Amino acid sequence: MSSPIKPYSIAELARMYEISRSTISKWLKPHQAAIGPRIGRFYNVLQVKIIFEKLGAPQEDAPES
Repeated sequence: MSSPIKPYSIAELARMYEISRSTISKWLKPHQAAIGPRIGRFYNVLQVKIIFEKLGAPQEDAPES
């Protein structure tokens, strides 16, 4: 099952992809023009959709708690 599209922080995205926050930041850097800046802590739904399109949606083995 793929992850639902909702607002996520950098830390949440890193956990979903099972990588560090610094690594997810490096992965997102080339796509910043398409993604746009975060407002506050979270990427909005449209930005998360773009991130999933660029990086591929992370896979979840267990349901979110």
